[in-house]
Amino acid sequence: MVGATLRDTANPTMLSAGYKANVIPSVAEATIDCRVLPGREMAFERELDEILGSDVEREWLNLPSVETSFDGALVDTMVASLRHEDPGAAVLPYMLSGGTDAKSFQRLGMRCFGFAPLRLPADLDFTALFHGVDERVPVDALEFGTRCWTGSCATRRALTPKMSPWRTGDGRTRGTTGRCARTGSRGRERW
Repeated sequence: MVGATLRDTANPTMLSAGYKANVIPSVAEATIDCRVLPGREMAFERELDEILGSDVEREWLNLPSVETSFDGALVDTMVASLRHEDPGAAVLPYMLSGGTDAKSFQRLGMRCFGFAPLRLPADLDFTALFHGVDERVPVDALEFGTRCWTGSCATRRALTPKMSPWRTGDGRTRGTTGRCARTGSRGRERW
């Protein structure tokens, strides 16, 4: 889990070629799941082109990596909620190597934060369970996370006044800021 946040990764996940067992295909395609560190997109493309060579055509099917600072009212609320449930908690920002909707929301000017508070047993190899046939989270961990989320929502609801729908620079309405979002001088935060 940590390794993929320290370096770029590229893993072939789908291969396609041919239509019949006894016919040599004229074209073969591969889908490569690339996780690129923020700011390394151009260097990664150059490195990939060197590996692929001039006979291979490639195209990107996704959006670039995103990043944001770890500050603001929403971060303060998440930290307070977590520390209410676990006073000794060390809260650290980290980069998520998985896919999220943050790439789409960033294009709308919204900052996104992952908040998945789980208190896991020390002997559980949690990362080994990701996407496996036995993927699971202990019930105690879910109950802890639920309390943290409930506290965060209650705090945000108390601090955030009712607001009208916010508009983009071209005047289009993008949603209501209501009780679970806030527009401030640093941009928009939604959750």
